[in-house]
Amino acid sequence: MSVCKAREQGASILSILIVIMVAGVFFAVGFKLYTPYWQHQAIKSIVEDISLEQNELKKPLHEIRRDIDRRFGINQVRLPEREDLKIKLEEGVIYFDLKYERRVPMFYNVDAVVKFEEHFEARKP
Repeated sequence: MSVCKAREQGASILSILIVIMVAGVFFAVGFKLYTPYWQHQAIKSIVEDISLEQNELKKPLHEIRRDIDRRFGINQVRLPEREDLKIKLEEGVIYFDLKYERRVPMFYNVDAVVKFEEHFEARKP
């Protein structure tokens, strides 16, 4: 009587290494892109809060801009360019247009470009 042993099968070392490498790349990209998204959330929150405050909306546009810049400083965030946030008043409505992009270096000569575009409106009291 001969005993036949079934060959054991499972993941090889090579397949485990490939899975670990792919997961590592995804985690590295995620960590690098976290900062621009977190900063955008802070910027968006500041502009949204300003657009909802009635006392703030009574001020002239240059004072609203100054208050937004102060809040950016307090929260330690900043826009790539000052012109990325446009504030305009048309027919009693204040428009806040936030449009910019961030370039994040990934690996060697590979960069990721993250684009953000938000629009807020508020009626001037």
